[in-house]
Amino acid sequence: MGKGIRQKFAGHIRLLVQVFFACITNGFAEGFATGSIYQGAFKRVCVPGLNCYSCPGALGSCPLGSLQNSIAGRGKPFPFYVLGFLTVFGIVLGRAVCGFLCPFGLIQELLNKIPFPLKRKALPGDIYFRFVKYVILALFVVILPVFAVNAYGIGAPWFCKYICPAGTLEGGLPLVLTDSGIRSSVGILFFIKLAILAAVLIFAVVVYRPFCRYFCPLGAIYGLFNKIALIRMTTDKGKCISCGKCEDACKMGVNPRTNPNSAECIRCGECIRKCPCKAISVERLYSRPSQQ
Repeated sequence: MGKGIRQKFAGHIRLLVQVFFACITNGFAEGFATGSIYQGAFKRVCVPGLNCYSCPGALGSCPLGSLQNSIAGRGKPFPFYVLGFLTVFGIVLGRAVCGFLCPFGLIQELLNKIPFPLKRKALPGDIYFRFVKYVILALFVVILPVFAVNAYGIGAPWFCKYICPAGTLEGGLPLVLTDSGIRSSVGILFFIKLAILAAVLIFAVVVYRPFCRYFCPLGAIYGLFNKIALIRMTTDKGKCISCGKCEDACKMGVNPRTNPNSAECIRCGECIRKCPCKAISVERLYSRPSQQ
């Protein structure tokens, strides 16, 4: 098999994994046909990516939704399971979860393949916008669900309720379209979230994974583990000729020469495929190169 064919095949492996995982985690076909939500035993289990609990096909629970529901209000048990789940996936995969196992990330990637004359590598103010996802994580996922409670001491899943575009696309729209009762009760909040979704999808055509890059609190969590995750990237500076091809190839705005384990890296492998000197690789657990 020629080098070009091997590289092209390797480039499609991640897409196949993304599609496969999206299908098996949203495999409740009856839900799409009837407008119902799966309530079986698997629903107690979290899936690693951003995948709405209310999606008619969803077989598991979104970890962000589960975390907010666990901490929203008095009398609820400490979310040991959810935090443990996020920690395990973070330590093992880091943001490889975003690159391989997140259905909403896949949707953004597919939209970005649409030809458009005004493609941009990043939004203006990219370096500052990257911190927004950490603000959303702190404020909408943790602080508001814990402290903004009603008269009964019960909070709300603020991120899911007021922001999450994945929830609108995967759960809100299908249920509104298939359930007349839900459709008749739609209010202004639904249209606000629909506008957020539309903005994200439009920007996804122009910029690669804008929600993942700037606004996703789940990506923010996994990104914190990138430098210590079992799956890490390494750059052999002895082989690197500083040609800049890896940096040009990275759609997430990472410079693999200087920071191969940036919190923004989703482990897509484009830098590895584009490096002419094979200086970038997935780090082996049992043998670290002397130069990072």
